[in-house]
Amino acid sequence: MMHVTAPGLRTLVQDAGRDGYYALGLPPSGALDQRSFRIANLLVGNDPGAAVLEFVFVGPAITFERDTHVAVTGATVEIAVDGVPQPLWTRLRVLAGQTLAIGPMSKGSRGYLAVRGGVDVPLQLGSRSTYETIGFGGHEGRPLVAGDRLPMGPSADVLASDTGAPSLPEELRPPLSAHVEISVVPGLCHYRFTADSVSLFFSTTFTISHEANRTGYRLTGAPMEFESRAQPFGAGDDPSNVVNLGYPLGSIQIPSGTEPICLLRDAVTGGGYVTFGTIVSSDLDRFAQLKTPDTVTFRQVSFEDALAMRRRAQSELTQIARLLGQPPHESTVPVEGELP
Repeated sequence: MMHVTAPGLRTLVQDAGRDGYYALGLPPSGALDQRSFRIANLLVGNDPGAAVLEFVFVGPAITFERDTHVAVTGATVEIAVDGVPQPLWTRLRVLAGQTLAIGPMSKGSRGYLAVRGGVDVPLQLGSRSTYETIGFGGHEGRPLVAGDRLPMGPSADVLASDTGAPSLPEELRPPLSAHVEISVVPGLCHYRFTADSVSLFFSTTFTISHEANRTGYRLTGAPMEFESRAQPFGAGDDPSNVVNLGYPLGSIQIPSGTEPICLLRDAVTGGGYVTFGTIVSSDLDRFAQLKTPDTVTFRQVSFEDALAMRRRAQSELTQIARLLGQPPHESTVPVEGELP
């Protein structure tokens, strides 16, 4: 068992996400920075989709009731086992009775703690991820509090990954920056904006507002203008309103043309706002590490560009898995007709 002695600012159980229910209105949830999450699991010999603890800004302190291996990835934080400093992106041996303490972040906004065997909370609709908005999944559908005890999955005494590298080399760790450039594929309602506004969007430096969480990030920057046209039957009066449509993961909506909202893994799956574009999946990991008042610029890419970026990202993960002594994970590059 894992005993939570300090919960951190906001710590949730997350895994790869809850697939197959988007059309029913249930978002996938899951780790926002999928790359860091998967590497944490690979470091300790887990399936890359096993459940972990995702923490924000300040990490938890966990006392382990059995010997195990752990790894901490994602944001830059100081970690220690019984007061002894330890490295990030590294497989660590923790003995029964020892406490891993994770401090405040100096770079990035989300970290991941993987434990050998995974965090073994019950499956809910095929996933252990927490959808906090409705109190579903994870550990009782909520952030951890002091005194919580979480089961760990079964694990062998000796890791198969002990023959692999115990630490991810610096050059393979994702860089963390207060400013990033993010790639965007034009969305279903891209045509509703004036050409000047489209150009302005891709030349503006946006700031992450204080409204930034697992549902989405609201950005501040230049306002956008819409083409003059009659509203379709069933839509609202505002030019940013449409008859309801689906929101892809990473989609960007701009209510009233004022502040873009980038939808993340706990967002609603559809609604009545135009979707300007969609952040490509391979850039969502870097986007999720931003925080107030970090900045972001966007560049327009094609659907084919997005697929190529995704293939490169998955090829890199396959190489990392081999380096860490793990079998390559299954590819999820979409077939023709699927979104990147």
